[in-house]
Amino acid sequence: RALQYASDGLKNDHGIVMEAVKENGRALQYASDGLKNDHGIVMEAVKENGRALQYASDGLKNDHDIVMEAVKQSGRALEYASDGLKDDHDIVMEAVKQKLFFLWQNI
Repeated sequence: RALQYASDGLKNDHGIVMEAVKENGRALQYASDGLKNDHGIVMEAVKENGRALQYASDGLKNDHDIVMEAVKQSGRALEYASDGLKDDHDIVMEAVKQKLFFLWQNI
């Protein structure tokens, strides 16, 4: 959460934001708009928390690799994918598998 209180300049610092999203993917919400469009930053964020996809730029919500990584981490991340990728067989299948795995673990 420290990134939330950082100056605008530091919210645009690649190294600081990268460390923040590795610790907590949801820190992406406090990153500058430019870094919300950085493939490496967003990939690390969704690896840590798939639902961080909601804070990514629209362009990266349409990136197959980013969205696949997000749904592998959390099937619920599909909610934040672009409409086009919500129609992608492989991505939807992965999201369904994750959801079924979650349900099975909690029976």
